[in-house]
Amino acid sequence: MHRKQLAGPVLDVAPQLLGAVIRHTTDDGTVAVRITEVEAYDGPNDPGSHSYRGETPRNAVMFGPPGFLYVYFTYGMHFCMNVVTGPAGTPSAVLLRAGEVIEGVDLARTRRGVSKDRDLARGPARLCVALGINREQNAVDLLAKDSPVRLLDGPGFDGTPSTGPRVGLREAPDWPWRFWVPDDPTVSPYRPHVPKRRTSG
Repeated sequence: MHRKQLAGPVLDVAPQLLGAVIRHTTDDGTVAVRITEVEAYDGPNDPGSHSYRGETPRNAVMFGPPGFLYVYFTYGMHFCMNVVTGPAGTPSAVLLRAGEVIEGVDLARTRRGVSKDRDLARGPARLCVALGINREQNAVDLLAKDSPVRLLDGPGFDGTPSTGPRVGLREAPDWPWRFWVPDDPTVSPYRPHVPKRRTSG
Protein backbone atom coordinates (compact mmCIF):
# COMPACT_ATOMS: atom_id res chain seq x y z
CA MET A 1 0.00 0.00 0.00
CA HIS A 2 1.42 3.40 -1.02
CA ARG A 3 0.55 6.92 0.12
CA LYS A 4 -0.32 7.92 -3.44
CA GLN A 5 -3.06 5.26 -3.47
CA LEU A 6 -4.67 6.93 -0.46
CA ALA A 7 -4.35 10.50 -1.71
CA GLY A 8 -7.31 10.39 -4.09
CA PRO A 9 -10.97 11.27 -3.47
CA VAL A 10 -12.34 9.31 -0.56
CA LEU A 11 -15.13 7.72 -2.62
CA ASP A 12 -12.48 6.27 -4.92
CA VAL A 13 -10.15 5.16 -2.14
CA ALA A 14 -12.74 3.54 0.14
CA PRO A 15 -13.69 0.56 -2.09
CA GLN A 16 -10.01 0.02 -2.90
CA LEU A 17 -9.41 -0.81 0.76
CA LEU A 18 -11.63 -3.90 0.53
CA GLY A 19 -9.29 -6.87 0.61
CA ALA A 20 -6.41 -4.87 2.10
CA VAL A 21 -4.94 -5.94 5.45
CA ILE A 22 -4.64 -4.00 8.70
CA ARG A 23 -2.00 -5.50 11.01
CA HIS A 24 -1.10 -4.57 14.59
CA THR A 25 1.85 -5.94 16.55
CA THR A 26 1.92 -5.55 20.34
CA ASP A 27 3.79 -7.21 23.20
CA ASP A 28 1.05 -9.84 23.21
CA GLY A 29 1.57 -10.74 19.56
CA THR A 30 0.26 -9.84 16.12
CA VAL A 31 -3.28 -9.75 14.77
CA ALA A 32 -4.03 -9.07 11.11
CA VAL A 33 -7.45 -8.52 9.54
CA ARG A 34 -8.57 -8.63 5.90
CA ILE A 35 -10.88 -5.65 5.45
CA THR A 36 -14.37 -6.53 4.21
CA GLU A 37 -16.43 -3.40 5.00
CA VAL A 38 -15.69 0.34 5.04
CA GLU A 39 -17.44 3.72 5.09
CA ALA A 40 -16.32 6.94 3.38
CA TYR A 41 -16.39 10.35 5.10
CA ASP A 42 -15.75 13.45 3.01
CA GLY A 43 -14.89 16.23 5.47
CA PRO A 44 -16.46 19.64 4.73
CA ASN A 45 -18.66 18.11 2.01
CA ASP A 46 -20.21 15.59 4.40
CA PRO A 47 -22.40 16.48 7.40
CA GLY A 48 -21.83 12.96 8.72
CA SER A 49 -18.07 13.56 9.06
CA HIS A 50 -16.28 14.54 12.28
CA SER A 51 -14.44 17.23 10.30
CA TYR A 52 -17.53 18.81 8.74
CA ARG A 53 -17.33 21.89 10.98
CA GLY A 54 -13.55 22.29 10.88
CA GLU A 55 -10.45 21.21 12.74
CA THR A 56 -10.46 20.36 16.44
CA PRO A 57 -7.92 18.64 18.71
CA ARG A 58 -9.97 15.45 18.33
CA ASN A 59 -9.98 15.32 14.51
CA ALA A 60 -6.68 17.07 13.74
CA VAL A 61 -5.06 13.97 12.26
CA MET A 62 -7.73 13.98 9.53
CA PHE A 63 -6.25 17.22 8.19
CA GLY A 64 -2.79 15.76 7.75
CA PRO A 65 -1.34 13.72 4.91
CA PRO A 66 -2.98 10.44 3.88
CA GLY A 67 -2.02 7.11 5.35
CA PHE A 68 -2.34 7.97 9.03
CA LEU A 69 -4.69 6.38 11.55
CA TYR A 70 -7.53 8.37 13.08
CA VAL A 71 -8.90 6.71 16.23
CA TYR A 72 -11.86 8.10 18.14
CA PHE A 73 -13.88 7.08 21.18
CA THR A 74 -17.65 6.85 20.86
CA TYR A 75 -20.68 6.20 23.06
CA GLY A 76 -18.39 6.35 26.09
CA MET A 77 -17.23 2.79 25.49
CA HIS A 78 -15.94 2.01 21.96
CA PHE A 79 -12.94 2.89 19.82
CA CYS A 80 -13.26 3.15 16.03
CA MET A 81 -10.46 3.43 13.48
CA ASN A 82 -10.15 5.32 10.20
CA VAL A 83 -7.59 5.59 7.42
CA VAL A 84 -6.93 9.24 6.54
CA THR A 85 -7.23 9.86 2.79
CA GLY A 86 -6.89 12.69 0.31
CA PRO A 87 -4.14 15.34 0.17
CA ALA A 88 -2.97 17.17 3.29
CA GLY A 89 -5.50 19.78 4.32
CA THR A 90 -8.43 17.78 2.96
CA PRO A 91 -9.96 16.04 6.01
CA SER A 92 -11.41 12.88 4.49
CA ALA A 93 -11.16 9.41 5.97
CA VAL A 94 -12.36 5.84 5.59
CA LEU A 95 -13.87 4.10 8.60
CA LEU A 96 -12.81 0.46 8.79
CA ARG A 97 -16.02 -1.32 9.75
CA ALA A 98 -15.32 -5.04 9.62
CA GLY A 99 -13.01 -7.80 8.48
CA GLU A 100 -11.77 -11.36 8.72
CA VAL A 101 -8.99 -12.19 11.16
CA ILE A 102 -6.30 -13.91 9.08
CA GLU A 103 -3.42 -13.87 11.58
CA GLY A 104 -3.41 -14.12 15.36
CA VAL A 105 -6.85 -15.71 15.64
CA ASP A 106 -6.16 -17.05 19.14
CA LEU A 107 -5.11 -13.62 20.41
CA ALA A 108 -8.17 -12.02 18.81
CA ARG A 109 -10.39 -14.63 20.49
CA THR A 110 -8.78 -13.85 23.85
CA ARG A 111 -9.41 -10.14 23.41
CA ARG A 112 -12.96 -10.54 22.15
CA GLY A 113 -14.13 -13.44 24.30
CA VAL A 114 -16.34 -14.95 21.59
CA SER A 115 -16.34 -18.35 19.91
CA LYS A 116 -17.50 -17.56 16.35
CA ASP A 117 -14.58 -16.45 14.20
CA ARG A 118 -16.87 -14.48 11.86
CA ASP A 119 -17.74 -12.19 14.79
CA LEU A 120 -14.19 -11.43 15.94
CA ALA A 121 -13.93 -8.22 13.87
CA ARG A 122 -17.52 -7.85 12.67
CA GLY A 123 -18.22 -4.18 13.35
CA PRO A 124 -15.93 -1.17 13.94
CA ALA A 125 -15.71 -1.50 17.74
CA ARG A 126 -15.09 -5.25 17.58
CA LEU A 127 -12.44 -4.66 14.92
CA CYS A 128 -10.55 -2.34 17.27
CA VAL A 129 -10.80 -4.78 20.17
CA ALA A 130 -9.59 -7.71 18.07
CA LEU A 131 -6.63 -5.67 16.82
CA GLY A 132 -5.86 -4.08 20.21
CA ILE A 133 -6.45 -0.55 18.88
CA ASN A 134 -7.14 2.34 21.27
CA ARG A 135 -6.37 6.03 21.56
CA GLU A 136 -2.63 5.32 21.85
CA GLN A 137 -2.58 4.40 18.16
CA ASN A 138 -4.19 7.67 17.03
CA ALA A 139 -2.02 9.48 14.42
CA VAL A 140 0.17 6.41 13.77
CA ASP A 141 1.65 6.31 10.26
CA LEU A 142 0.14 3.18 8.71
CA LEU A 143 2.68 3.14 5.88
CA ALA A 144 5.90 3.44 7.88
CA LYS A 145 7.84 0.17 7.86
CA ASP A 146 8.61 0.43 11.57
CA SER A 147 5.04 1.27 12.57
CA PRO A 148 3.30 -1.17 14.95
CA VAL A 149 0.10 -0.71 12.91
CA ARG A 150 0.43 -1.30 9.18
CA LEU A 151 -1.93 -1.05 6.24
CA LEU A 152 -0.80 -3.63 3.73
CA ASP A 153 -1.76 -4.90 0.31
CA GLY A 154 -3.76 -8.04 0.88
CA PRO A 155 -5.56 -10.53 -1.33
CA GLY A 156 -7.60 -7.65 -2.72
CA PHE A 157 -11.13 -7.75 -4.03
CA ASP A 158 -11.71 -7.95 -7.78
CA GLY A 159 -15.49 -7.97 -7.85
CA THR A 160 -18.04 -5.20 -7.63
CA PRO A 161 -18.55 -4.08 -4.02
CA SER A 162 -22.00 -3.76 -2.56
CA THR A 163 -22.98 -0.24 -1.52
CA GLY A 164 -25.53 1.19 0.86
CA PRO A 165 -26.17 3.79 3.53
CA ARG A 166 -23.73 4.29 6.36
CA VAL A 167 -24.61 2.81 9.74
CA GLY A 168 -26.24 4.73 12.58
CA LEU A 169 -25.82 8.26 11.22
CA ARG A 170 -28.10 11.13 12.20
CA GLU A 171 -26.75 13.38 9.41
CA ALA A 172 -26.84 12.28 5.76
CA PRO A 173 -28.13 8.83 6.78
CA ASP A 174 -29.13 7.79 3.26
CA TRP A 175 -25.91 8.49 1.38
CA PRO A 176 -24.67 5.16 -0.10
CA TRP A 177 -21.11 5.58 1.10
CA ARG A 178 -20.70 2.20 2.78
CA PHE A 179 -18.87 -0.43 0.73
CA TRP A 180 -18.58 -4.12 1.49
CA VAL A 181 -17.59 -7.47 0.02
CA PRO A 182 -20.85 -9.12 -1.11
CA ASP A 183 -21.95 -12.21 0.84
CA ASP A 184 -18.96 -12.08 3.18
CA PRO A 185 -20.02 -13.42 6.61
CA THR A 186 -17.83 -10.93 8.48
CA VAL A 187 -19.71 -7.86 7.17
CA SER A 188 -21.67 -6.18 9.96
CA PRO A 189 -25.47 -5.91 9.95
CA TYR A 190 -26.96 -2.59 8.88
CA ARG A 191 -28.56 -0.50 11.62
CA PRO A 192 -30.01 2.95 10.90
CA HIS A 193 -29.78 5.78 13.39
CA VAL A 194 -32.59 5.67 15.95
CA PRO A 195 -33.32 9.09 17.54
CA LYS A 196 -33.43 9.07 21.32
CA ARG A 197 -36.90 9.64 22.66
CA ARG A 198 -37.37 12.39 25.17
CA THR A 199 -39.00 11.20 28.34
CA SER A 200 -41.61 13.43 29.86
CA GLY A 201 -41.18 14.49 33.46
